[in-house]
Amino acid sequence: MTLEEKINTDLKAAMMAKDEARLRGVRAIKSAIINAKTEKGANGVVSEEKEVQILQKMLKQRRDSIAEFEKANRQDLIAKEQEEAAVIEHYLPAMMSEDEVREVVKQAIATTGATSQKEMGKVMGIVSKQLAGKADNKVIADTVKSLLT
Repeated sequence: MTLEEKINTDLKAAMMAKDEARLRGVRAIKSAIINAKTEKGANGVVSEEKEVQILQKMLKQRRDSIAEFEKANRQDLIAKEQEEAAVIEHYLPAMMSEDEVREVVKQAIATTGATSQKEMGKVMGIVSKQLAGKADNKVIADTVKSLLT
């Protein structure tokens, strides 16, 4: 079952259950997928990798919004964003732990022969491609920095 099919099924279930939080999150995902399908060059098809990228982007937007709402002390908006973030996380594949990311980064450093932070770009290029959709880029970057210092 593709993500789009799963979303459509879950949308119906959320409507029947009158689960507003889930409904908002699922509708947002469905909207993002439809937008991606209508982008120039997409030909009405969204790959699984692109779906994961869309979900990660949506989750990052929600987390950024939560941080901004916390600064403004808007608890009502924070709750909505957290509910939607939880729904989006449900559809993302499980992320790798920091220890697993550290091992992949160590291998990449050994492969590239990088020795300083000036060569961080080489390592990030390899690791980012290798762990696309499996780990957060911020975690990857922090790990690369710590291992190259």
